[in-house]
Amino acid sequence: MDHVNIPLTRTDRVLVNGTNVFYREAGPANAPVILLLHGFPTSSFQFRELIPRLADRYRVIAPDLPGFGFTEVAPDYVYSFDALANTLVSFTDTLGLEKYAMYIFDYGAPTGLRLALAHPERVTASISQNGNAYEEGLGDAWSPIQRYWREPTSKNREAIRAALTNNGVRNEYFTGMSEESAIAPEGYTLDTALMNRPGNMDIQLDLFLDYANNVKMYPEFQRYFREYQPPLLAIWGAKDPYFVPAGAKAFVRDIEHAQIEMLDTGHFALETHAEPIAQSIRTFLAERLPQ
Repeated sequence: MDHVNIPLTRTDRVLVNGTNVFYREAGPANAPVILLLHGFPTSSFQFRELIPRLADRYRVIAPDLPGFGFTEVAPDYVYSFDALANTLVSFTDTLGLEKYAMYIFDYGAPTGLRLALAHPERVTASISQNGNAYEEGLGDAWSPIQRYWREPTSKNREAIRAALTNNGVRNEYFTGMSEESAIAPEGYTLDTALMNRPGNMDIQLDLFLDYANNVKMYPEFQRYFREYQPPLLAIWGAKDPYFVPAGAKAFVRDIEHAQIEMLDTGHFALETHAEPIAQSIRTFLAERLPQ
């Protein structure tokens, strides 16, 4: 990659079924597509360092999921992972994306894997960066949320709300990080500012509750892996307290040639390891999807 000529990242919006989806895009319009799907509590902004490192060779597209970033939804939008996936299917249809590799992180995994179930013929490869699809990948940090699944009481809901403070989100970024000085404050500051918009916190709590349905779908995701054997790179922050390394290693049970890489960092691995992640993706896609 020529680092002197850095590809320009543009922003745009597209209206799909009443949802005004904000997205970032870079790279040649006729190049193979990589769809970047963010997680909680982030947005496409989390890919600010990755996009230019891939866009010399690929058309890179990173949408903001409903409830996150700058995507705008109708007042009657009902938040669930099924709904997020349906919006993304419509988004890819509207942009005419007939083939794409997916980078799935955190919430982007159950959302993106629903896309794969709906249109397996479209997915050329998957890069899972702490994007879980196995129960053994759920770390102890999920305990308060699992309690909320078992007993969806107002008390358990409010216990989670109380943890979603500015300091709480900041701590999510720093937990397990090998290079804390590399973590710029803009990411977690933007996340908390957007999460604190009127009504947004309850959207997030609704999605936490609905995440139980993702776990119920894990066997279906795993059947997809076994049947279609999608090229997969699991590149994992090994010190992630939410999605632990066992979740990465489990992919090899169902995908014969799954490639597993562990990084000495936490959940938000792009904050500290954007360059090695980009290089691994470029090598992986060059080997699996030669142009």
